[in-house]
Amino acid sequence: MSEETQEQEGTWSGLKKTILGTVATVVTAGGAWLGTTLFGGGDEAAPVAAPAPVINITNTQTQQQSAAGKTVIIKEPAKPAAPKKKTEKEQLEEAPAW
Repeated sequence: MSEETQEQEGTWSGLKKTILGTVATVVTAGGAWLGTTLFGGGDEAAPVAAPAPVINITNTQTQQQSAAGKTVIIKEPAKPAAPKKKTEKEQLEEAPAW
């Protein structure tokens, strides 16, 4: 008999639980909002990071050299060595032995 009672009251019981859960959630959210409003939570600004330092390095020697003019050095590639002549013995060794 308890099963029949649960089936009949199950729909209304579930609806009551849903309504109570929703009301509890709204009350909790309202309390959190009221607490932050009264006590000023979250009004603090985030700390701003300091900018990176700027380092200016001046090299007067390099500037003077570039102002005086550029020296261009052209290197020519080395000439390839002349091929060595093969001896008769080397030519015979390379020839195919059919």
